[in-house]
Amino acid sequence: MSARPGCLFCAIVAGAQAAYRVLDEPAVVGFLDTRPVFKGHVLLVTREHVDTLLDLPEPMRDPLMAAAQRVAAAVVEAFGAQGSFVAMNNVVSQSVPHLHVHVVPRTKGDGLRGFFWPRTTYASDDEAQEYADRLVSALTTPR
Repeated sequence: MSARPGCLFCAIVAGAQAAYRVLDEPAVVGFLDTRPVFKGHVLLVTREHVDTLLDLPEPMRDPLMAAAQRVAAAVVEAFGAQGSFVAMNNVVSQSVPHLHVHVVPRTKGDGLRGFFWPRTTYASDDEAQEYADRLVSALTTPR
């Protein structure tokens, strides 16, 4: 497994940087975004360092997209969202140069317009942990 020194997401994957993990699988790790568009916003990262979607090896594509699909369902179940917004940036607007997929819970009238992403924060560590726990529960409950 390759990690890139100085990469925030590689540090989270390694457990050297704290994060509210919601998914921990052989190829993919998911955790709450610290500056969520809406609370419950998850970042999915490849366990192995990959810069962008264009660099993603084919064997890693399906585990990443399968995780995105499961998390998109989980944000609906965990938070009563009506749907989700799933996206990734490649180089431009990619704040951390490690491939990551955003999964954001959505509700009609929530105020998200186009690609303008207003950011919020969790009121406390306890609130963030509550959101993480709800997602973990939704992800581990058999369908």
